[in-house]
This record gives sequence, structure tokens and C-alpha cells, in this order.
Amino acid sequence: MTAKLAVTVDGEPMEAGSARAFWERFSAHMEAHKGDLAGFAKAEGFASVHPAVGPSGPLLVVSRTAVQAPYRSVSSGSGGHQSPRHKQSGSHGRRKK
Repeated sequence: MTAKLAVTVDGEPMEAGSARAFWERFSAHMEAHKGDLAGFAKAEGFASVHPAVGPSGPLLVVSRTAVQAPYRSVSSGSGGHQSPRHKQSGSHGRRKK
């Protein structure tokens, strides 16, 4: 089964065929220019693009106005906008010795 590759532009979902083509261009750009989210967004005519994990799988959150944040690893459930170290751990504040 192929994962659903979704794209939202300013909160609106992109049509499935267009989203897959957008993801293909994104993947090619990122392969050639590691971590260059801003360059890809600009090439596509947008202000920013942020990879995330949506309810159905991989998601690119695209905006015409939002500022581009630096590339960070995407963690499930964070929406791609928060680094994993900001998640609550199961230790409830206990430190390892």
C-alpha cells in the first residue's frame, strides 16, 4: 500500500494528484539541496514549507505568508513544528543518575 502524501496550502488540502506531484518535486529538491526548505518554497512561489506527520501520514504544510523555520526532524504527533525534546517523557521529571 502506498502512503498518502498530503499537502496543505494555508490550511486548505491540495488535490491528491497535485499533492503527489508536489511531493515528488519536494523530494527531488531536498535530495539535491539537503535541508533547503526555504529554497524549495521560493522555487514553488511560497513563503514556507514544513514537513509534518498528519493524521493520514506524511504532510507538507505550505504557506504563502508564514515565515520559514529551519529544517528539523519530524516526529509523529508534533505536527513537525516542535522538536522531540519538547515532548513530555514518561519519567515525570525524574532525572537519570
